[in-house]
Amino acid sequence: MLLKTFGWSFVITAIGLVAAVFYGGWQGFGIVAILSVLEISLSFDNAVVNAGILKKMNAFWQKIFLTVGVLIAVFGMRLVFPVVIVAISAKMGPIEAVNLALNNKDRYQELVTDAHPAIAAFGGMFLLMIFLDFIFEDRDIQWLRWIERPLAKLGKVDMLSVCIAMIVLLITSFTFATHAHQHGGAHVDKAQTVLIAGIAGLITYMVVGGLSGYFEDKLEAEEEAEHEAEEEAARSGKKRSAVQLAGQAAFFMFLYLEVLDASFSFDGVIGAFAITNDIVLMALGLGIGAMYVRSLTVYLVRQGTLDDYVYLEHGAHYAIGALAVILMVTIQYQINEVITGLVGVVLIAASFWSSVRRNRALAAAGGDAGSSEKTEISSGV
Repeated sequence: MLLKTFGWSFVITAIGLVAAVFYGGWQGFGIVAILSVLEISLSFDNAVVNAGILKKMNAFWQKIFLTVGVLIAVFGMRLVFPVVIVAISAKMGPIEAVNLALNNKDRYQELVTDAHPAIAAFGGMFLLMIFLDFIFEDRDIQWLRWIERPLAKLGKVDMLSVCIAMIVLLITSFTFATHAHQHGGAHVDKAQTVLIAGIAGLITYMVVGGLSGYFEDKLEAEEEAEHEAEEEAARSGKKRSAVQLAGQAAFFMFLYLEVLDASFSFDGVIGAFAITNDIVLMALGLGIGAMYVRSLTVYLVRQGTLDDYVYLEHGAHYAIGALAVILMVTIQYQINEVITGLVGVVLIAASFWSSVRRNRALAAAGGDAGSSEKTEISSGV
């Protein structure tokens, strides 16, 4: 099972590392290895969230995610995206941007760094909306009850998450403009860029997420219609699989997954420049990491890990919230990538440990309905 799921990742790793040696010698090998670890550590929460969405999709769209989705993630976001950013920000053609990336790496890095405020604002707002919509939703299973219960009550207010996200964006752009003004106004125009990019991220989330949610809701009627059939199957000892997304619903969910992956990859792409400004080594390292994130997503789905460890999804969404805040802060201040990665790892590890404790408590209680409810309450952090 492990080899089947991670087989292609192992193959790509071997090919990538060999290519790194031929291209940049053993130094290139080391850089690619470090970038791979960096990408995996920064994107583990991405895999958990992806798994929560992917398990709702049918087998065909899961394969699309692993094939077409990988091409978009590896080549699109890790190779093409930085070049496109440079081409747009420097107002040059794509061929000229590629030439710059290969032959004038310092200038290329400078242009990508200059574009970071817009990238961080777009990705930060998209991820912040994911976190806010999660935390404001009233759900049966709660991890940090002391904060999730009151926030779930607040979530009954319409458009609250959008209002909070807009307030965060306004404060961020205003702070950016004020800071720039105090230092001679060299970056005043970028405050407007941050505002526009943040609004674009918010709109992207609302359009893609809204469409996927709309089609997902349309399938609820079908799920309800099959409810009686599932109960009948349970009584007869047969097992029925849950209704999974297909067609338009799965397509828009796939788009949502790709935009989500893009938002997660922003910090990895920008952070990679702290290690190297060579676009080839960067693409190899981040591409290997992206493959492992994809494989980990599939592993979590096939193993039913999210069902067994119910707080994992909570931890991943808290990590998303932390990453959104970090991205917005990096518009003005530099934050070490190690800190970014550790925040996500710590939150997910804590949620995993809480899930283990919950499972042990449920097992000790015998799993009866009354004890389950009592244990559920006591096991929340």
